[in-house]
Amino acid sequence: MQYDAVIIGSGPGGYVAAIRCAQLGLKTAIIEKYNTLGGTCLNVGCIPSKALLDSSEHYYNAQHTFKTHGIDLGSVKVNLKQMIARKDVVVKENTSGITYLMIKNKITVYEGLGSFVDKNTIKVSKAEGTNETITAKNIIIATGSKPTELPFIKTDGKRIITSTEALNLTEIPKHMILIGGGVIGLELGSVYARLGAKVTVIEFMDSIISTMDKTLSKELQKSLSKLGMEFLLSHKVTGAIVKGNKVSVTADNPKGEKITLEGDYCLVAVGRIAYTEGLGLENIGIQLEERGKKIPVDEHFETSVKGIYAIGDVIKGAMLAHKAEDEGTFVAETIAGQKPHINYNLIPGVVYTWPEVASVGYTEEQLKEQGVKYKVGSFPFKASGRARASMDTDGLIKVLADAETDEILGVHMIGPRVADIIAEAVVAMEFRASAEDIARISHAHPTYTEAFREASLAATDNRAIHI
Repeated sequence: MQYDAVIIGSGPGGYVAAIRCAQLGLKTAIIEKYNTLGGTCLNVGCIPSKALLDSSEHYYNAQHTFKTHGIDLGSVKVNLKQMIARKDVVVKENTSGITYLMIKNKITVYEGLGSFVDKNTIKVSKAEGTNETITAKNIIIATGSKPTELPFIKTDGKRIITSTEALNLTEIPKHMILIGGGVIGLELGSVYARLGAKVTVIEFMDSIISTMDKTLSKELQKSLSKLGMEFLLSHKVTGAIVKGNKVSVTADNPKGEKITLEGDYCLVAVGRIAYTEGLGLENIGIQLEERGKKIPVDEHFETSVKGIYAIGDVIKGAMLAHKAEDEGTFVAETIAGQKPHINYNLIPGVVYTWPEVASVGYTEEQLKEQGVKYKVGSFPFKASGRARASMDTDGLIKVLADAETDEILGVHMIGPRVADIIAEAVVAMEFRASAEDIARISHAHPTYTEAFREASLAATDNRAIHI
């Protein structure tokens, strides 16, 4: 079969690229090695983790806040089996939705492992042992990533686990030792902390979510500590050994002293690495970058081989589903002769703990490093009428604006529903809005979004009304 475009991988980047290619009139096919579409995000990442986060939040609130709201439930207990089953239903509904979209857009789906024979030919190796060959004018690599493993710790999928296994535990851990204080680990750690597990976070850096603004790191650590989560920062993990139903984790503390922690589960969440095995890149002359095994691409996401593109987690940049989606759209439109654009500085990052964390643009630390003169405005959710009404008063919104032009340079949020509120900041910054622009826009009352207006007012001559 000859196609205009073939996409290898059906995650958010891959399936969006396929749909946009089809919308633009290209004869399109997509190859997926697993028997469900959607990639890591829909199957063992974004979607199932959010399902468990929501379920655990309901349980925690039933235990801790319902009584204050005037709702007496008596004894409340966790049915983990049902919680996992509901998560699985959510996953199935989403992956089935992608299958429907492939049919709707007349995209041919091949199930199997796609590998390059040459720059226009792909072999699809199927699970039953048969092969099929297809050709294409353009090929998009969107094979995503997998959890990074530490070379001195062997995950067994039972006691020393990755995020994939953490989505399907059959019991609530008594003590989960979490290696890594990044987004994935903190989200899953907070799930089990709400369900009653003791969770200890061991982080090599001196702060959690270390790539985000330091204010967010400090505020999130305070909030998660209220769940009982413990944090060992600036600690270097040196090993983990399974002994029966226990895991012993060793680390060096900031003084260089060795410490040992014992739990029943150890979740290794130290990032993800590009998944490129089996693609046959050597057959077409594509060499991976030494660090991170990423595929080098130019500004159009084209590799060193003309007509072959790569997007998402297999190339440089943040490993975010929405980044991959934008890149997939970009490549499809480029192939069709259009002139799309992506501003990487305005791709938001989100942590789906509760309170949620969201950020876009420059951090305060980056502005200091670059010598940019800026001003800061912040507003705490404890001063928000809407947040008081819902008992979600942890957190704040911080706006960074240029000291001379007032253009918004960065927005950093921790609080209720900030994963949604951040979109307003992204829109504003795409149009190069000033802090005063946001300050002069009417925001409905009472809403959480008023905190963004108040923070913008604070950045505009310290004009915040409610603090």
